[in-house]
Amino acid sequence: MQTETHVDVALIHFPVVNRNDERIGSAVTNLDLHDIARASKTYGVNSYWVVTPDAQQQELAAQIVGHWTHGYGSKVNADRGAALSLIKICSSLNDVLAGSAEHYGNPPLLVATSAVCRENTITYNTLRKKIDNDCGVVLLFGTAWGLAPEICQQVDYFLPPVGGKGTYNHLSVRSAASIVLDRLLGDREDNEKTST
Repeated sequence: MQTETHVDVALIHFPVVNRNDERIGSAVTNLDLHDIARASKTYGVNSYWVVTPDAQQQELAAQIVGHWTHGYGSKVNADRGAALSLIKICSSLNDVLAGSAEHYGNPPLLVATSAVCRENTITYNTLRKKIDNDCGVVLLFGTAWGLAPEICQQVDYFLPPVGGKGTYNHLSVRSAASIVLDRLLGDREDNEKTST
């Protein structure tokens, strides 16, 4: 059974950038709520923060979460409710940092993902060791075309970009989140015993 880690996930909807590098807010999507919550629950994430200052988007997210945690959905699919119960809806990254610091007792490391290489990149192994030593970490994922510069300036580290074999690099944020969580928190044991 997966135990809780010292890791939070935050999905940023504002401020992010569009394809023209303009600062925007993006819409909360049902798929991102469900799929990132399920991955977070699988890998023992403490909280999954959904960050948007837009009141209507917050209300929409709360309705979806409420359906699965307290409404009819909780009666037909308790596993989905358990995953979505990790979601905390808030207005800003400052709310995330305050909530995470209160939970862990210290300000967390702020570690972002990016589709491009950054100067202050930390390896998965190095970050895993910090987590193993009870260091609180908030993993930031950006929607749209990525985190706005003012968010990037607050980050302690970036993880290496997730990439495949070619030059195409346009994963959905929920796919990237699952890959990052597996690389960082997944079982690193050799699976030879189960494959023979």
